[in-house]
Amino acid sequence: MKIGDVGEAVTFVTPDKLAKVWGSGALEVFATPSMIGYMEKACVMAIEQGLESGFSTVGSAVNVKHLAPSVIGKTIHTRGELIEIDGRRMVFKVSAWDESGLIGEGTHERFIVNNEKFLAKANERK
Repeated sequence: MKIGDVGEAVTFVTPDKLAKVWGSGALEVFATPSMIGYMEKACVMAIEQGLESGFSTVGSAVNVKHLAPSVIGKTIHTRGELIEIDGRRMVFKVSAWDESGLIGEGTHERFIVNNEKFLAKANERK
């Protein structure tokens, strides 16, 4: 992994990705939680090949603006670019756009975790 690594993810606005369905609004437009999910996916794709076996990343912070609506049928492109590495912490510049232009942008933070240790801690929370 290195500064400048980029990942991209593509999806389509379908009924299951609407604000009305997610409960994040009443309108039939692409939901902010859906957009953020695909931004996170792009970040994972940027660095997944650089992780050692038995390790993955978890999201820890999101600072995103949803700038414009997208309706059913639009194609959503998301991009995550690694802009900072601090030990196990990584920060990404994220963006999303459709055929009409930019719909969202911001930053996303992820941490590298040991899968076994992380799941053990998660299961202790039961």
